[in-house]
Amino acid sequence: MLKSYVDVALLRDVIERHAVSHPIALRWMVRQLLGNAAGTFSVNKFYGDLKSQGIAVAEDTLHSYLAHLEDTFLVRTLSIATDSERRRMVNPRKAYPIDPGLIPIFDRSGKSNLGHALETAVLLELDRRKADITYVHSSGGLEVDFLARHPSGVEQLIQVCASLDEPMTREREIRALHAVAPHHPAATLDLIALDIPAAVEIPPNITLHYAADWMLAGDP
Repeated sequence: MLKSYVDVALLRDVIERHAVSHPIALRWMVRQLLGNAAGTFSVNKFYGDLKSQGIAVAEDTLHSYLAHLEDTFLVRTLSIATDSERRRMVNPRKAYPIDPGLIPIFDRSGKSNLGHALETAVLLELDRRKADITYVHSSGGLEVDFLARHPSGVEQLIQVCASLDEPMTREREIRALHAVAPHHPAATLDLIALDIPAAVEIPPNITLHYAADWMLAGDP
């Protein structure tokens, strides 16, 4: 049923409405975006991949297709947090399906992807709260899932993780938050997880949230 929704949206709201001249390229883009939830997507790289497959389509056309897919509410993309417009343009965007239910339909990895589904759900809730959302990269290559700036003025650096059972996973999430925190001194540090061990130790400057509690908490 969900796949049929995607097919209908593509046909009526994108292909017919915008007179799409390269439907094959569009469908490849949809599979790439929906099959790699919470992953990075670069139009320039995708253009190169299509060119290597003998599919001739202008890079500007692909930028338009991505905008159409967002306007149709099939995907949601985030840019990197930066004051530089050039850096924002050249860095990949992170892409999310507009419904976590689409992840198992289009993902061919065979994994459960619970973490990606949770990250998608958190993004959608931040959107519902009308936050301005970007993602963050440290100079050392560490990534924080979201920098959320809320209408109230509250700023949050948010990491999302399905389970904190593994010490290496906890250390990685904490290290990323601490790496980017100095560049966003007004932001709170928040870690959202589905599975939290009873005796887990988290630094006092990081707030740990059960995912369900955070979803129900409302605007900060």
